[in-house]
Amino acid sequence: MKASHTIHPVFDDCNLVSAAGLVPVLQLAESAGFSELLGRLTVESPNAAAKTTSLLSGMLAGADSIDDMDLLRHGGMPALFTGVRAPSTLGTFLRLFTHGHVRQLDAAGTRLLGRLADRVPGLIGGHGDPEALAFIDVDDSVHQVHGYAKQAAGFGYTGVRGLNMQIAVTSTPVSAPVITGARLRKGNTASASGSAGMLADAISASRRAGAAGQILVRADSAYYRRDFTAAAARRGGWFSITTPMNPAVTSAIASIDEQAWTPIAYPHAVWDDDEHRWISDAEVAEVDFTAFTSRRKADHVDCRLVVRRVKRLQPRAADHAGQGELFAAYRHHAFITNSTLSVVEADQRHRGHAIIEQVHAELKNGPLAHLPSGIYTANAAWVAIAVIGFNLARAASVAAGMATARWATLQARIIGVPARIARTGRRLMLHLPTYWPWMSGWNLLWHSATGPPGPHRV
Repeated sequence: MKASHTIHPVFDDCNLVSAAGLVPVLQLAESAGFSELLGRLTVESPNAAAKTTSLLSGMLAGADSIDDMDLLRHGGMPALFTGVRAPSTLGTFLRLFTHGHVRQLDAAGTRLLGRLADRVPGLIGGHGDPEALAFIDVDDSVHQVHGYAKQAAGFGYTGVRGLNMQIAVTSTPVSAPVITGARLRKGNTASASGSAGMLADAISASRRAGAAGQILVRADSAYYRRDFTAAAARRGGWFSITTPMNPAVTSAIASIDEQAWTPIAYPHAVWDDDEHRWISDAEVAEVDFTAFTSRRKADHVDCRLVVRRVKRLQPRAADHAGQGELFAAYRHHAFITNSTLSVVEADQRHRGHAIIEQVHAELKNGPLAHLPSGIYTANAAWVAIAVIGFNLARAASVAAGMATARWATLQARIIGVPARIARTGRRLMLHLPTYWPWMSGWNLLWHSATGPPGPHRV
């Protein structure tokens, strides 16, 4: 394949658009009442809803900075959309946000997610099923920034200067994650700071979106905190939290009988048909455990300590933990849980916590590649709109029959399809490319966005 030598490029067609897929995606948001929700914004700026939608549209089309919002101002885009604003106007609008306005955006995003879940039932697997299991994963990440004008930037645990963002995502065994909570914080904020409140909001948002069954909260060792586990248990949730290897944990691991270890399906494990078991270097066991014993007795948590061990490729020459050969020959990964899952399933479900890294990667490769302003609240508003965009893109992917597609895939296959506008009577016709490989998905999304709404949950 090579370019033809007869090409003569001319930028002269006012009826072409490069992101025709924005039409059904924004109509999907509108069918869920997005404009009504934005009407509650009290930012002191005229047409705040239109400006917010412009920012959202730019992010959906691939913008990761204010200047990239010019993606919306080309060819026939003004004919397809009303209320498109210039990048300078949108930058000024963001700088008007206060913390209270950002919380209003968060609330609008939470309500929109619930309505999208009603409109696109597959968005939350097991939607409304009281027997379905859902997972809430909480984690934070540092977004690197440059320049000395960024408010609240600092050096966090990664050693780079940036702003810290904590998110909570909700997923099920049959559906990809959606974001049910997000907070932009100072760069040097401790990972678990404010995590109990974040978790409470995420559980409420998940219930609103149709997660009616048991919820399992997963987190890494930074969230091994009494208030975090209490926030999960108080709302009827299970927790599954990695533990640091402190003396209490290592002592509990050393007390596990050698016969209690069970081989598990792990990378490179082999199933033995004769013995009906896995032949694997990875094994799992559990022991009763009381967490947070350094606190007052009322704060102690009786739970299960589930431990996975893997043989070391090069055993330690000496074990300084005082546990002898046990810790010299194996690497141990332990977590506490109050679930009633079997020890093997509890370990398998806990390992699924890594799914939140996919969400961080999608955001960093998309609208959060840059935090556009030097003002902290403007960046917080940018993050809140990016979260709304992520969930809307996820709903559009499900409606288009691409339930596991990432945001970049949706942009390439559905949103980024070019089209030519033709006018007939009082209607606009979108002429899309023939033989577009994902035409069926585009049509599915179109009918989902423009068709009658399904039955709503009470």
